[in-house]
Amino acid sequence: MRVLAIDTALEACSVALLDTARADATVHESLAMQRGHAEALMTLIARVLDRARVDFDSIDRIAVTTGPGSFTGLRVGISAARGIALAVGKPAIGLTTLAAYAAPFIAADDTLPVVVAIDARHDHVYLQVFGPGGRTIVAPRIAPLREALRVSSTGAPRIAGTAAGKLAELWPAGERAPTRVEQKSAPDITWVARLGAVATDLKTPPKPVYLRAPDAHPQDAVQLARR
Repeated sequence: MRVLAIDTALEACSVALLDTARADATVHESLAMQRGHAEALMTLIARVLDRARVDFDSIDRIAVTTGPGSFTGLRVGISAARGIALAVGKPAIGLTTLAAYAAPFIAADDTLPVVVAIDARHDHVYLQVFGPGGRTIVAPRIAPLREALRVSSTGAPRIAGTAAGKLAELWPAGERAPTRVEQKSAPDITWVARLGAVATDLKTPPKPVYLRAPDAHPQDAVQLARR
């Protein structure tokens, strides 16, 4: 199986091509960026496919991160994934950035908890906590830092994500310290590809995952009265 993986949800524009029939056959490239994903993505996809010597018709499925993350960035990746899937007649699969961050830790040792924390600004984080076997014990949510600490500071977990360092700095003194803290601006794109390869839902089109309420609200005060 050949999986094209795309991630533009956070602070990188990343692409990978995984061929599950060949050992170590993952070609990938990642560019650090906070904006400009739309301009960089298709060139990056073309470069990765060229290095892998694969064309679009040879791809079996497309995996893409769906957030939480940057409103503009994640929509760039999702639009590209759905467009490619439509053009080649293959399924597009959505994967959360939270799951992508957690995957390598769960694969390495699924007995210790994993806390994924992505900076949501204003002292909030996007949070998910995984327990033994990768089971979700705190569902994806947006939470104040203090609440995030309260629900995740037991069991010496591994912490990953853009807010991993911030969470570790505030770790309660009475709790066992985190086993590992990995502050990364974006998940490993090769794990997005691996998760895409084992995904079973091939019918639900990827769509953005928004855990925060919209910042924009109707301006009732300036609405004109109807006659």
